[in-house]
Amino acid sequence: MQILDKLPEALLPWYAAGHRDLPWRQTRQPYPIWLSEIMLQQTRVEAVKGYYSRFLEALPNVEALAECPDEVLHKLWEGLGYYSRVRNLKKAAQVIVRDYDGVFPQTYQQVLALPGIGEYTAGAVCSIAFNLPTPAVDGNVLRVCSRLLDDPAPIDLPATKARIREGLAAVYPENAGDFTQALMELGATLCGPNRKPECSLCPCHSFCLGYQHNTAENLPVKSPKKEKRQENRTVFILSCDGRYALEKRPQTGLLAGLWQFPNVAGHLPLDAALSQVEQMGLRPRQVLREVSRKHIFTHIQWDMKGLYLEVSDTAGNFQWFTAEEIRTQAALPTAFRQFWEEIENV
Repeated sequence: MQILDKLPEALLPWYAAGHRDLPWRQTRQPYPIWLSEIMLQQTRVEAVKGYYSRFLEALPNVEALAECPDEVLHKLWEGLGYYSRVRNLKKAAQVIVRDYDGVFPQTYQQVLALPGIGEYTAGAVCSIAFNLPTPAVDGNVLRVCSRLLDDPAPIDLPATKARIREGLAAVYPENAGDFTQALMELGATLCGPNRKPECSLCPCHSFCLGYQHNTAENLPVKSPKKEKRQENRTVFILSCDGRYALEKRPQTGLLAGLWQFPNVAGHLPLDAALSQVEQMGLRPRQVLREVSRKHIFTHIQWDMKGLYLEVSDTAGNFQWFTAEEIRTQAALPTAFRQFWEEIENV
């Protein structure tokens, strides 16, 4: 991959001349870099900025994260989704405190062994924080390299990612951290997703085969997507004297251990829905409204019918929260929070 040899000389001056001013780029400390990389997985940069600042203010170091109660942790993460990320953050912090006396490990293999950290995150943390020649190969970097090499191999195949990682590792300069961030920057901006590449402005266009062969817009290639499984659910937003019924999800599986509004499989007609509420040990008093919402997980799409009901008493196997308690204490995943926002926005 001789073309990749030319990347450091092209990218480092371009990155130094100007790049996005992101808060996690103001440090070379591993803890905030690690936090930002976990938050940025499957989440837009603009959405992460506020969460990142609030999280660091509340939990400024590994020890604070390791000791944080789950309810507080989930509330800090509320709305970011993919909650296994924050559960693994805490598990990894506890390993660092227990096995490394609270000092973030500084070798690639040690970082890779932490819960919730894969090759990309380990490469990013080790190169940016410790200046190690460890590539961080994500979708942005794969897009850049597939265009540079005019490579039609599907980028979601493990073999493609491994080949690109190996090729980049062989060309890493001494300034490893800036090189990693320059690759990320190019893949997020000029060579970004869901847009026409701005090849004329790219520092690599003189040796980019995709540009020379006029194939850049057709790259990268991905394997055909599998259809998401669709599930219908009826969600009950139950209120009584200013309190709302919540319950905890199981400790394993989808959205493990998080709060939810009571819900059942299927789209129940109104009579069946009211009967279901009675089976929960509650007496429906008034139907307030009905809304339809959907939420897309990695492999599943929930099509949800939300039924807002006033009930006569705070009974059943639920915990009943005030609106203020939901706002400040109970972390609702986005799938259910969208029903709460209907109340908040009235």
